[in-house]
Amino acid sequence: MKPENQNFFHKVYEVAKLIPFGRVTSYGAIAKYLGAARSARMVGWAMNGAGGMEDVPAHRVVNKAGLLTGKHHFDGTNLMQQLLENEGIVVIDNQIQNLDKHFWDPGKELAEDF
Repeated sequence: MKPENQNFFHKVYEVAKLIPFGRVTSYGAIAKYLGAARSARMVGWAMNGAGGMEDVPAHRVVNKAGLLTGKHHFDGTNLMQQLLENEGIVVIDNQIQNLDKHFWDPGKELAEDF
C-alpha cells in the first residue's frame, strides 16, 4: 500500500472512532470531512480493512442511502446488522430505517482536526 493511502486510511479510522453509539455515518461523509469528497470508495476500502480493529466501529459506516454495503466484511451472517440493532438502530432488508435520525455528519459535528 502506498504511504499516502496508509495515512488516509489512518485518518478514516480516527474519524470512525468518533462516531457516537447509536449513530451512523456514510463513506462519503467521512471522505468529504477529510477533504477528499470524491474518495468515498477509498473510505470503503479503509473500512474493509478495519474488521480486525476492535477500536474502530466499522459497523457504523454505511452507504449514503443507509444500506449495509460492507456487511460481507463482518464475521457471521448478520453481524453488522446485529451490532447496529444492539445500539437501537432498526435495520430492515439491509437498510437503516429513519436514517436522518441516526445520521452523524462529521463535517457538522467535529472541528476540523484532520
